[in-house]
This record gives sequence, structure tokens and C-alpha cells, in this order.
Amino acid sequence: MSDAPKTEKQPPGLYLLFGVEMWERFSYYGMRAILILFLVDSTMGGWGLSKEDASNIYKWYTSLVYLTPVIGGYLADRWIGTHRSLVAGAIIISLGHFCLALPGRSTFFLGLALVIVGTGFFKSNVSTMVGQLYQPGDARRDAGFTIFYIGINLGATLGQFICGLGEKPQFGWHFGFGAAGVGMALGLIMYLALKKRYLGDLGEVPLAKQVAAANKSGLPSKLTRQERDRIIAIFLMVTFDIAFWLAFEQAGSSMNLFAFERTDRHVFGFEIPASWLQSINPICILIFGGLFARMWVGLARRGREPSTPVKFALGLFLLGAGFVVLVIGARIADSGVKAGMFWLMAAYVLHTWGELAISPVGLSMVTKLAPLQFASLLMGAYFCGHFISHQIAGALAAAVERIEKGSLFHLLGGQADFFLIFVVTSWVAGILLLAVAKRISKLMHGRG
Repeated sequence: MSDAPKTEKQPPGLYLLFGVEMWERFSYYGMRAILILFLVDSTMGGWGLSKEDASNIYKWYTSLVYLTPVIGGYLADRWIGTHRSLVAGAIIISLGHFCLALPGRSTFFLGLALVIVGTGFFKSNVSTMVGQLYQPGDARRDAGFTIFYIGINLGATLGQFICGLGEKPQFGWHFGFGAAGVGMALGLIMYLALKKRYLGDLGEVPLAKQVAAANKSGLPSKLTRQERDRIIAIFLMVTFDIAFWLAFEQAGSSMNLFAFERTDRHVFGFEIPASWLQSINPICILIFGGLFARMWVGLARRGREPSTPVKFALGLFLLGAGFVVLVIGARIADSGVKAGMFWLMAAYVLHTWGELAISPVGLSMVTKLAPLQFASLLMGAYFCGHFISHQIAGALAAAVERIEKGSLFHLLGGQADFFLIFVVTSWVAGILLLAVAKRISKLMHGRG
């Protein structure tokens, strides 16, 4: 019997964590929007690197920010708690962005390193704290994570618009990097001011100690068979999550460069910054996120909610459809005429729908399946899958020019061949997942 509340109203602490994560994602996505453009720029104070070298730096940065949460999650579970870990992470992230705002290669790489370390303390633990707001079996959990995800994308939208101004000569790249640091500092101030009021003591005692106290044993209890099965289910779902993000994360690299170089961005005489086009994705999250949240709750009430694996498969099919649109746009650009913005916009909308079926659902899944004493560690392990996907995404983005020239293979020719890769990987992964969805759901023992 679940002790979940009957009301559909979300706990008030969700909205504080919504705001904190909003500002953290403001800083991350704002900086990410201009990072690769800064690295390839040679006219406005950028480094003038080749696409391959810039993509490799981008790859290591965006992948390592998803590897360090494993360490941060372990430290939070065992010793410092999610609250202290979140505060430490926010401070370090802020310092990192302020280092990036300073000219010089040494401060640039120091800044990246600090953001990577700070994200390790912050990323998995803020998501775990959201999960701690709900009792087992609470039907509001998926909807709550979707609302939380809206916060992520509200921050991403604001960050990409404000930090994206760094692409304009009158502002400069380092304005964009500095603005990202201000955003993270604002999030930290808000959290410290309101934490006691809306979250109480949540996150202050490490989860392992909570379990030990509950068992009156001094050590966490051994895992049951159901708990072991659920951990296996998490890692199986991570493999399909990797297939999603290795394609989706082309947004900041190859798709960003496609917007910068091969897309007509003029509207009434004004050239829209390429980085601003990335904001279509978070804007669509703001538009459709609430609809998805209500949809999951409504389907659950009628007993018709799809299982987590089926939601993931739907996300993969929608992602592949978005790359079909990009294949068409790339064919136009390959003919020597710049593609219209419609192609990127349509792709981002389809990618967003796919993301809403996977990302908030995946975060919710980990908090439902993970044993309490390993909640932050397994959230970190879930994000570790993003490390792998970003590595693959970056390696593919670095090879875009060779693929365009037909050096590796030739089907449609040009950049259309590059985007075709992600149609195939996404749809094949979606078909495979549907084939094993029932088996994975059985491993979840009623929590999937």
C-alpha cells in the first residue's frame, strides 16, 4: 500500500529547487552556447581553432561535467549530504565562470576545470533532493520532475539569450562567460535565503546515515533482490539514454556550426546570433513541458501511463525524426544555398518532444529505483552515461568535415550524410528498446 498523497498539488520545495536549478542551467547552457563559437572565431578575439580541435575541447568539457557527479554523489551519500554538496558546487561553478570571463588561456582552462568540479558536487544532488520530496509510489513524481525540467530549460533559454550576446562585437565573448557566473551566484543566494523555509532539514543528513539509523545497525542494510534488479534496470536504461544524448548533443557543436555557417539567419535586416537558435529547444520545453506533465498524471490516473522504457523509445523515435528534417536542410545547404531557419527550428521542436519523453522521466526513474543509501551515487552513475554520450557526440562532430567529403562513407553526400547517422542510431535504439521493454519493466518491480 502506497502512502502517497491523493492530491495532485506539488510540494512547495519543488519550486525552490526549480529556481536553483534554473540559475545553474542558465550558467551552463549560456556558456555552452558560445563555447565552440569562441574557439573557432578568429576575428573577434577568439582562438581561431579548427573545427576538429574546437570540437575536441568542447567534447571533453561537456562530457566531464557528467562524469564528476559520480564522485559528488558518492561524497554526498556517505559524508556531506546533498545540501552541503549543492552549496559547495554552486560556489565552485561561480568561480569557474568568473575565471572564464578573464582573458588568457590559463584562466580559460582553470575556469573549465572549476565548472567541471563544481558540477560534480551540484548536478546529481539537486536532482536527488527533488526525488526526496516524494514518498514511494507517489504518482506526482514524473510530473514533478517534468516541472523541475521546465526550470532547467527556463534557465537555458535566458542563458542562451543573455550569454549569447557575447557573439556580438559590442559585448564580446568574455561578457557571455561572466554573465554565466552571475547567474550561478544568484541561484546560490536564493537557495541559501529560502532553504530552511521551503526544504527544512532536507539533504542535511547523508542518505547512508539515514538508512543506518532506520535499521539501528550502524551500517547500511544489504541490498534485497528487488533492489539489485532495479539497479540493473537503471544501467540497462542508461545504455539507451546514451543513444539519445550522443545525437541530441549535436546541438551545441555540429548543429551550432551549421547555424553559424550554413543557415540564413537574417530577419528584417537583422542577423540573429547562431547561439540564439539553440534557445528554441528550451523555449519549446517551456511551452510543452506542462502539457507533458499533465499528460503523464492524467494517463496514470486512468491506468494507461506508458512504462518508462516505452517513454524512452518514443523519445528516440522523435529524435530520429528531427534528424530526418536536418538531412533535408543539409541537402539544401550542400547545393550551395544557405538553408532557411525552418529546418533547424523544426528539428529542435521534434528533439524537444523526444527530450520530454526521456530526460525528466529518466531523472524520476533513478529516484524511484535507486536504494535510498545509494540515491545520489546512482544519480551520478546515470549522468555518467552522459559522459559517454558526449564523448561519442564530440568525436563524431570532430569528424564532420571528413564525413562531408566522403572520406569515411558516401550515401547522400555532404553534411546530409552526417545527420543521417543520427537518424539510424536513434531509430535502431528505439526499436531495440521496444523489443526488450517488458523485460526491463519486470526488473523495475512495479516502479517503472
